[in-house]
Amino acid sequence: MTLSSSLTDRAAGALMGAFIGEALGVGPHWYYDLDELRQDHGDWIDGYTTPKPGRYHQGLKAGELSQAGLLLKLTLASLVDCGDYDEADFCWRLDHDFFPLLDGTPHAGPGGYTSQSIRDAWHKRVEEGHPWGRCGGFADTTEAIERTLAIAVRHARSPRRLAEAVAANTVLTQIDNNLVAMTVAFAAVTGLLVQGHRLDPGLSGKLMARVRTGELPFHAVTADRLQPPPSHAPEPPRAGRFASPDALLTPSYMARAAEDPAIRIEPAWKVSLVYGMPCAIYHLLPASYYLAARFHDDFEAAVLHAINGGGQNQARAMLTGTLVGAQVGLAGIPQRFIDGLAEADALLALARRLAEQLATEEN
Repeated sequence: MTLSSSLTDRAAGALMGAFIGEALGVGPHWYYDLDELRQDHGDWIDGYTTPKPGRYHQGLKAGELSQAGLLLKLTLASLVDCGDYDEADFCWRLDHDFFPLLDGTPHAGPGGYTSQSIRDAWHKRVEEGHPWGRCGGFADTTEAIERTLAIAVRHARSPRRLAEAVAANTVLTQIDNNLVAMTVAFAAVTGLLVQGHRLDPGLSGKLMARVRTGELPFHAVTADRLQPPPSHAPEPPRAGRFASPDALLTPSYMARAAEDPAIRIEPAWKVSLVYGMPCAIYHLLPASYYLAARFHDDFEAAVLHAINGGGQNQARAMLTGTLVGAQVGLAGIPQRFIDGLAEADALLALARRLAEQLATEEN
């Protein structure tokens, strides 16, 4: 399969890839015992599944979205209606359309499970009455990535605006600076892929070029190709809030591993065992980057290997689906994944409207 040549196709592919990856994880989510996963869902999960009784998303049906997908849909609808990232509108939607459905416990609310960062924000906002801007906590998950990827797609052609908007939205619920840096880096990668670049060993160099122009808010001490700066060179200006560019370098290291014939993870779903099965962002990002580089032109292989690795496979598949969907485009996603997705027509309409907004934006 060839990479998509259309900006709007890639933008819509990234968004629908995220929704598909999220929905694929509803049934087999959070199995850390792989024998139990295989017993409940067979030797190879190849599509949407219904959760077994007693599992995290009990009550949902195959192809439906859980809470991460619903939050992405909320963010996407806000972007489409406002034509840009509007923090006041996004927060209004959380206050009026989402938080009233929660009670602060993990197993309540839409989608069958509420993540730690959303529970923390709910307690601070609803129970304690804090204003937005003082509701963020220290959960180390990819929850912010899962919703801000829509912002990354919308502002793919404006890296500075992308970084500002994604960082601002992230700190509404998660305030650890390293986590914010990794979230902004994922958004920057997504933006490049939507523009038509591939997740390959050269991608990080393109990101670092944007650091040097001040478009991405990372500080870099090293020179090109990570060489130390000459002793006579002046200290480079600080580009922004993130002290290190390392989050921008991870994708290309994973791409090098995927392309190196001497480094093989076989079968590829065992990437979850190499980088870790838990929910923390530092386990999930390397695995997602690896799968998205190795299967850059094969959406089905990428998301299914993400799912079959167990653990936090839902987030792994959601992020992988975003990155590969941005490379192959909507046209490169097998139709069966669209057909089996609940509310696919509504999600497609939102994705296409956002893609059109991106395409008509003055660069």
